[in-house]
Amino acid sequence: MDAAEKPVELDLTGLKCPLPVLRTRKALRRLDPGELLVVVCTDPLAAIDIPHLVREEGDALVAQDRAGTAMRFTIRRSRLR
Repeated sequence: MDAAEKPVELDLTGLKCPLPVLRTRKALRRLDPGELLVVVCTDPLAAIDIPHLVREEGDALVAQDRAGTAMRFTIRRSRLR
């Protein structure tokens, strides 16, 4: 991965619904098409809310994984707002 592919990272550990999805939306809207956003959070509802947000916004969920209570979402920005 070159410097242009370096993702923006957003640590939302400890935040509860609806903050993870609201902050993810705000961060996505600041990105250019093609840029990556990596979101880490611990709110169990994020497993539903963030993929739903990505579909709703027309972006792409590149990867989703879990390590203990932490979830990690890698999102590629698809279009301008």
